[in-house]
This record gives sequence, C-alpha cells and structure tokens, in this order.
Amino acid sequence: MSSDSRPQAPATPAPPACRSIIVTGGGRGLGWEMAEALVAAGHRVLITGAREPAELQAAAARLNTQAGQARALAMVADVANWSDCEAVAARCLSAWGRIDGLVNNAGRGMLEISGDFVRKAALFWQADPQGFRNIVDANVTGAFLMARACVPVMVAQGFGRVVNVSTSRPTMVRTGYCPYGPSKAALEAMSVVWAKDLQGSGVTVNVLLPGGASDTRMLPGGGERRGADGNLLPPSLMRAPVVWLMAHAGPEVNGERYIARQWRTDQPWDRAAAGARDERHEVPAIM
Repeated sequence: MSSDSRPQAPATPAPPACRSIIVTGGGRGLGWEMAEALVAAGHRVLITGAREPAELQAAAARLNTQAGQARALAMVADVANWSDCEAVAARCLSAWGRIDGLVNNAGRGMLEISGDFVRKAALFWQADPQGFRNIVDANVTGAFLMARACVPVMVAQGFGRVVNVSTSRPTMVRTGYCPYGPSKAALEAMSVVWAKDLQGSGVTVNVLLPGGASDTRMLPGGGERRGADGNLLPPSLMRAPVVWLMAHAGPEVNGERYIARQWRTDQPWDRAAAGARDERHEVPAIM
C-alpha cells in the first residue's frame, strides 16, 4: 500500500460556471474589490467580517444591486474562531450547495501594535502581547481554520480553489513590522505545504499579493495613508488576478505566487498570469 495519503480527485462533473466563493474580510479594501470582481464575473460570493456588521450587510446589498439579482451574502464571523469558520462553510453549503472557492483575505495589521508604525518602527520587544496575538490569530490561524472548514468539501466534490492573500517579501522582514510581516511569511509557507498536500485532488492553493502597500484601513493616517516606501497601490489591482485564479486557472496552477501589480489587464488571461507569476518563487522540493 502506498504511504502517500494525499487525496485524489473523484470522478465528478465539471464545476459550474457560476461558482460559490467565500471572501473573508470582504466588506472593504482588497476583499471588497475581489468580491465585486467575482460577482461581476458571474459568480456568487459570501463575504465575511469580524466587525461592523452594518458595513458588511451594506456591501452585500450593493453587490446584489450591481448584479441585478441575489448573488451575495454577508455573515459576521471571526476567522480566528473555529465555530465561526464552521458556520461560514455551513452557510455557503446551505445557500448554494457547494464551496468552490475560498479567498483568505481577512487579517489584522500593525495598527494592533502601533498607531504610527509607518513613521516610527514598532520594535518587537515593546509590542503589546495581545496585539501580537491578534495579528497571528487572524493572519495565520484564521487562514488555516477557514481552509480546514472548507477544503474537505472541496476535496469531496473534486474541485476547489484557495487563494491566500499575502504581502511583499520586503514587508515580511521589514524593521518594526513584527508580527505582521512574519505572519505573512508563515502564511506563504503554509500555502506551499497545502498545495503539496492537495496535489491531484482537484483543489489548488495559490498566493496573491498586491506587490506593495495598498490603500486600506490597515494603514495609519486617515486621508494621508502611505506605505513604508511612501507609496500606495489601489486595491483594484486584485480584481483580475483573483477572477483568473478562481475561474480560469487549471489544476496545474498550484503552489504559485502572483503579484497583482504586475498583472496586465490589456493582455489575454494566460499571458497576464504569466507576467504576474513570481519567477523567484522557489521552495525546497520536500514531499
């Protein structure tokens, strides 16, 4: 008997063109842009958020208005809470009968540690322990819990797409960015392991990142937000890549890293994807 216990894709029908996708942290910023793009592409989305339920419900209502039909649901859920993650997966299944995609976008940033971390390094030995824990719980444990709740359904149906939203490599090791940067490094390492674990199952795991700081509420400064390099990228950069990863990328696209800033929207899907793929993405061939 083979010692390889990785799941194998069952002989099941092709996934529907209209896919059922969960986007965590989907009420604002990167999550909103990705959810809106997926709905515009003809898919259904369940957006989640841990705070501000009114904002979340308003976002879902706006998506449904834009689609001209009910294609979006909203649910208050904390990805760091296993019961909440189970409930999100159950809601998607009860509403649409499938879970075709998961975008692990929800997370917490350095504002948990400092309100001025861009201008003044938030040194790790001065960090609030609870703030540190909040970031790791959301960015690392939360991504795992959501995947743990959704991936068994994907494996059983022989199809699924997991997209983990990460950050740039300089941010992972930037002075004063602990634990946000290291939490994303951990997420990327997990993504590689998950992709290997799921090889041949019909379920893929890939990483998508803006390629620089995005204009989100994770940054301080109100209307004067800026990244560590003084620049900001528009969250809309994430739209085309996430649609491709969820609906156009085949099972061979697995364990890859895509940089949204490098995506050319004036090119065909596959050519744009090739240009956005991080060619420096090399990992040890340990199985």
